[in-house]
Amino acid sequence: MKTTRREKLAFDDPEALQALCGSNNARLKLVERTSGAQVNLRGNEVMIEGEESAVDTAKSALEQLYDLALNGKALSSDDVVRAVQLLKGDSNGVSIQGVFGDTILTPRSGRPIAPKGASQKRYVDLIRGNDVVFSVGPAGTGKTYLAVALAVRALLDKQIRRIILTRPAVEAGERLGFLPGTLEEKIDPYLRPLYDALHDMIEPDKLERFITDGTIEIAPLAFMRGRAQPLDAKVMTLDGWREIGSLKVGDQVMGSDGWPTTVTGVFPQGKKDVCRVTMTDGSSTVCCDEHLWTVRTASDKRRGKSRVLETREMRDNLRTFHQNTYEVPMLRFPAMWGPRSVPMEPYALGLMLGDGCMTGSTTPSFATGDDRLARALEIGLGSRMELVHKSGPDYRIKNLDYQPGRSTPHPVTVTLRELGLLGTRSNTKFIPEIYLWNCTEVRLAVLQGLLDTDGGPVTQKGRTCRIQYTTTSPQLRDDVVFLVRSLGGVAYWRTREAAGRRPGNARGRDVEHRQDAFVMEIRLPQDVKPFRLARKAALYAEHGGGRPQRYIESIEPAGTAETVCISVDAKDQLYVTDDFIVTHNTLQGSFIILDEAQNTTPAQMKMFLTRLGFDSKAVVTGDITQTDLPRGERSGLRDALELVHDIRGIGVVEFTDADVVRHPLVAALIRAYDKRDRARSEARERRDGQGDNGPPGPHLPPSDAID
Repeated sequence: MKTTRREKLAFDDPEALQALCGSNNARLKLVERTSGAQVNLRGNEVMIEGEESAVDTAKSALEQLYDLALNGKALSSDDVVRAVQLLKGDSNGVSIQGVFGDTILTPRSGRPIAPKGASQKRYVDLIRGNDVVFSVGPAGTGKTYLAVALAVRALLDKQIRRIILTRPAVEAGERLGFLPGTLEEKIDPYLRPLYDALHDMIEPDKLERFITDGTIEIAPLAFMRGRAQPLDAKVMTLDGWREIGSLKVGDQVMGSDGWPTTVTGVFPQGKKDVCRVTMTDGSSTVCCDEHLWTVRTASDKRRGKSRVLETREMRDNLRTFHQNTYEVPMLRFPAMWGPRSVPMEPYALGLMLGDGCMTGSTTPSFATGDDRLARALEIGLGSRMELVHKSGPDYRIKNLDYQPGRSTPHPVTVTLRELGLLGTRSNTKFIPEIYLWNCTEVRLAVLQGLLDTDGGPVTQKGRTCRIQYTTTSPQLRDDVVFLVRSLGGVAYWRTREAAGRRPGNARGRDVEHRQDAFVMEIRLPQDVKPFRLARKAALYAEHGGGRPQRYIESIEPAGTAETVCISVDAKDQLYVTDDFIVTHNTLQGSFIILDEAQNTTPAQMKMFLTRLGFDSKAVVTGDITQTDLPRGERSGLRDALELVHDIRGIGVVEFTDADVVRHPLVAALIRAYDKRDRARSEARERRDGQGDNGPPGPHLPPSDAID
């Protein structure tokens, strides 16, 4: 015979008691129905009667719910039912206060967001304590909603810099990248649940601002792919170009602001199809076919926006009405290398490379029609050098320390020999590496010397001023291109072949051209001054220099290659690759949520997990019974769950139909579908020994497993 017991509880606070009981004691009736004990209210006392276990459950539930009401917690009928169910089930010692009192966020609706059961509480604790959490279970268990709430809380507390919400869009049936409209409009149908969660938690104007400035990014999983480059792709470092495959954690590479940034991770990505992307200024790099580019079209610029596209999505749309379609970003500031001691003042070297004679067969000389350049060179060479005018444009560089009858090496000759320039002619001149890999001031001074001699501003009605420079040396041409790009500019060049050109004129006679000439057009950032010579500087300032621009000119397949991805400790997560092109890397300081992960392939899941950077969290949610992948395609979620059990810092939680927090019928429907699906699966396995979606999923560890 079952024993019964009677308990009496007295509650002193009438407001808290009213919140506990509800209208017409409806919540007390829910406690009675859920616990199995009789519950009656008499004044400020509640009488409980029934079997011992039922009375214990009802008593504990009423006491804890009353304490919540005293603390201002707004109770709902759903909270009451779940509180009793929590005490009846395996709560692992978790109290009602510990669950319902764990407020994550109080959104604009005013109703706090908190766990609604022991499983949700363990899920929240796992996310707080781990960098990666897998959440598996049926729809309606709060997997995504709680993850978004924790992400928003972390953003508001400045624990992270960005929130990235993503879903595989296998049901789309089409590529999303070049559909009309903004990114939000293109992917809206597939990501609407994520938008809805955010709208519940953040004020509309603040949410719009977060999405506009990239603080919150919502994109299909395809938009997170493709940050891989071949192992031999070049990356700019403090010591010059290095192959990306040789980098290791702790190395310094250049960020988009020109300053060094630390490599925080190196992630091999295996063999991929790659292509060469060439810009209008001749710069190029190699990347995988799905590499993402931030670009602007003409319409984007009019609206002050940009878009993100895959490489392959741009291949057939590179020109619009005979104009290049896609503009790519430039290096934001000049490359910042440390200063290095040089044997000749850099502006003086630029002047000598432009109009100096360095053959070594005669005393070094200089030829110019502007005596201000001669004076500038004299000052740059030092107090013991003097430029002596000979005739016409010719000047001899005189050594004031020279004494007749004594062998006194000419200092300029000695310096030119040290730099490897002695004996060079107009078609073999170059800029020594010690000047190329130097601080901004040195590089700019060399370029100013070259432009003051062999370059100049070119004006055209209705257009901004451009800079033109001409040389017959292929190496000097390439060195000038390097200088310009390192300063954040662009340089275009064309070849004027010597053969067939009309002869020049020197002292009344024709002179045939013996070398091809390279005519360069240069654009520099507004704060970079290309000229020191007053008349050129004034003309350039009067007409304005425009701004450097790069457009994608061509995209050509480049075979297959082993690839790698790196993460860097830069705020914008960018680094500088071949020809000073700014490119992507992994995700730093981010809270990343991959929803509906059962629809990823194993390759997509690997790509997602290896994008995780430092100071970041990733939450992967999905229901392995609801896969939309093609028949025979293995789910990336199943694949990952088999691999992560023994990895410290990764948590796994499994929800069941008992954890559904929607309408009670949802749980019943889920149980009915699961029962039907299990029966069908068993029948198929008996028939052919294999299920629809590959091997059955792994046995999940307990939901509170951390290691």
